Amino acid sequence: MLDLTVGDLTGKLAVVTGGSDGLGLGLATRLARAGAEVVLPVRNPAKGAAALDTVRAAVPGATVSTRELDLASLDSVAALADTLLGEGRPIHLLINNAGVMAPPTRHTTADGFELQFGTNHLGHFAMTGRLLPLLRAGRARITTMSSSAARSGRLDWDDLQSTKRYGAVRSYNASKLATLHFGLELDRRSRAGGWSVVSNVAHPGTTMTNLYASGPNLGRRKPSLHHAVMERLNRWGLLVHSVDAGLLPALYAATSPQAQGGRFYGPDGLGQFTGAPTELAVYRSARSADDAARLWAVSEQLVGVKFPGN
Repeated sequence: MLDLTVGDLTGKLAVVTGGSDGLGLGLATRLARAGAEVVLPVRNPAKGAAALDTVRAAVPGATVSTRELDLASLDSVAALADTLLGEGRPIHLLINNAGVMAPPTRHTTADGFELQFGTNHLGHFAMTGRLLPLLRAGRARITTMSSSAARSGRLDWDDLQSTKRYGAVRSYNASKLATLHFGLELDRRSRAGGWSVVSNVAHPGTTMTNLYASGPNLGRRKPSLHHAVMERLNRWGLLVHSVDAGLLPALYAATSPQAQGGRFYGPDGLGQFTGAPTELAVYRSARSADDAARLWAVSEQLVGVKFPGN
């Protein structure tokens, strides 16, 4: 079975979004097992409580807690940041993992952004910016979760919110291209500005998690065909791997001494569907530094959060 060894994280504070299930919960458990204190910002308090029970059962004595966060609300993002800033503890690891995938019809966040772009990219962008003082104090490593879908992504600068043309997969691809741009540009700006944080990006390959049900089934009465196909491939063990395997690229990116800033990590198998964690070539869609800088400026304007030097 694929795995990797995580060094001692005793005394480190880790924040993992989307930690109530799936990859986030798996990552939280692995970080806690390595000795980190783990904070799980969650939208659903009941699921958050269940996640704490799961981590504590797997890691007796783990120091793990939840905070309230809805990435689809900038007010909620600001409230979380205010809470953590008030606690004043440096953050050493941040994994921007939470996301929503491919709702069949267009939905919006509390602030009117298209749900996938708003949650996957803008919510994490705003949260990272607001938490930057704590991240700088902890000389943090920040790992942002993208997807192999970013390979097919395209940013429509005239319609970033998919108001004129919404496609479930098309808009998801664009949101994950945005997260890839963000993670790489964050490292460039940290190096140029002396922010003392290291930022990289990972993708999990094709991992059977609740993401394949919650998004494609949003607003449906019957399960989506996409969800049914994924469940069948998972049963057959074809082109799909487990959460324990899917979390490894992000775990490697976030904790390995060999993982570097400004790099992209994912599975090494055929088509990047499954496999062991490895460094990947950045997809052609994300190689333009000009596009990354443009997205950064637009994102700052949309969320009302300015990073240093801008």
